[in-house]
Amino acid sequence: MEPQARPEVEGLQAYSAPLEGRRGMLRLDFNENTMGPSPQVVAAIRAIPAEQYAIYPEYDGLRQAVVANLALPLAPSQIGLFNGVDAAIHAIFHAYGDRGDTLLTTSPTFGYYTPCAQMQGMAIEAIPYRLPDFGFPFEELRAALQGYPRILLICNPNNPTGTRLAPELILELAASAPGTLVVVDELYEAFTGDSVLPLADFAATPNLLVLRSLAKTAGLAGLRIGFAIGAAPVVDRLARVTGPYDINSFAVTAAHAALADQAYVDCYVAEVLRARSWLVQQLQAAGVRHHAAGGNYLLIWPERPAEEVEQRLRQAGILVRSMAAKPLIDGSLRVSLGTTEQMQRFWAAYLQVA
Repeated sequence: MEPQARPEVEGLQAYSAPLEGRRGMLRLDFNENTMGPSPQVVAAIRAIPAEQYAIYPEYDGLRQAVVANLALPLAPSQIGLFNGVDAAIHAIFHAYGDRGDTLLTTSPTFGYYTPCAQMQGMAIEAIPYRLPDFGFPFEELRAALQGYPRILLICNPNNPTGTRLAPELILELAASAPGTLVVVDELYEAFTGDSVLPLADFAATPNLLVLRSLAKTAGLAGLRIGFAIGAAPVVDRLARVTGPYDINSFAVTAAHAALADQAYVDCYVAEVLRARSWLVQQLQAAGVRHHAAGGNYLLIWPERPAEEVEQRLRQAGILVRSMAAKPLIDGSLRVSLGTTEQMQRFWAAYLQVA
């Protein structure tokens, strides 16, 4: 007889993604940086002395570096450090979610929110985006806040629909529900400029928390480094449920170098936006149904079944992600955006298989 986990875990279907066999291919499936990190990051990692491997990581100065990069009046105590934003999301639910509480979010959205809520025994209220253009269901969500959900989680811009919500409206929601932890997942903010941080007053809305990462823009997805930014007491509660050495020394070194080379990130973002403009022009000219809003990705509806086209593109060395069976976007492919040259390669292959 094997030991049984908690009932919530026994009935849990974990968030999963195909993680193997992706190297050496054009990766347009997980919204990663397709060029790699800044040369300054590579140089900094190569300069790590071997004796540092045997020492537990040190985080002195990293919170200050995040504050300096944001150029906002924040204190280091308002910056939480995590082994990727996934770990920050897990800590949020571990610290604030309890059995019988409610997670309020939208649908479809990032798939990891659901298992994190389920493992705490939470109920999930997911309000669908508005068709036909996946508009944000602001009024419906504001009404649902009257039910006092424990956590409201907004991905802005939303993955996978790209839906954007103005920062002023997010602050309005946070102010209207002081008993709800309002979490804004801003992993793709750099591609739209919709951040709530420049307008946030964490003294007035201490229930607001913002998530950021160096995975999508700075090219550090493989090193796992993410941040939670908010009122110091909230950040402290997340730290209480996080391991003392969750972030490794390589990620700390890389983060310092990436934060110091904002020009590299800005250039990469500009190239992605150029590539998006080029690809959208091709889609429009070819009459292909698509949806492109925020983020470094867009949705395409091929004439053939999405999963079939996904496999055909993989055979051509290009990875995209089928959205089959996802609410509102079933039948589509989510295609990450890289450089213009990479999107030209994708488009030539797509025309052959779709």
